[in-house]
Amino acid sequence: MENLVQAMKDAIQANGLVQVETSARHVHLSQTDLEQLFGVGYKLTGKRALSQPGQYLAEEKITLVGPKGEKKISILGPTRVKTQIELSRSDCMMLGMTAPIRLSGQLNESGAFVLKGPNGVVALSEGAIIAKAHIHVPPEMADRLKLVDKQRVRLEIITERPVILQDVIVRVDEASSYKAHIDTDEANAAACEGFTLGRIIDSRVK
Repeated sequence: MENLVQAMKDAIQANGLVQVETSARHVHLSQTDLEQLFGVGYKLTGKRALSQPGQYLAEEKITLVGPKGEKKISILGPTRVKTQIELSRSDCMMLGMTAPIRLSGQLNESGAFVLKGPNGVVALSEGAIIAKAHIHVPPEMADRLKLVDKQRVRLEIITERPVILQDVIVRVDEASSYKAHIDTDEANAAACEGFTLGRIIDSRVK
């Protein structure tokens, strides 16, 4: 079975394809904010592992409060240095929030937000973003595909309703799994459902 799975991965990679995952709204919390929301010394409870090594979906959820309403959102672990919320444009419109399109970690002058937990409230002046479509690529795969970190590519989502995404960012990292990440608006536009593949059809080095 393991040989079959590896053969499928090799076939996908050999044809310039990549698995496309849809990233729904979620939050990465700092330990300080986690304790403010859930209590001193609180630790997240892992529910299931995610495709990127070391990351997981937590059992806990938190309430995001916007001018137009509230929404329960998932928490991804482990904790980070700074709290970051990743939303779609539709999420922002529904909650009355504003957030720029950014890569993860680019939080300077990003959107303000309020989180409500069982033990307290956290209000931050920045940290809300709409995640820019990107492809996680380990170094050996980057070499094989002739990709470099921060390269901008076009990505065709292969579905019954194919969409070509422009300006998708390549993120080369030792601790990454070869996957493309898009948000729910992009996935809905392409009618993504279940296992989805994409094709890198063009590239431009930044």
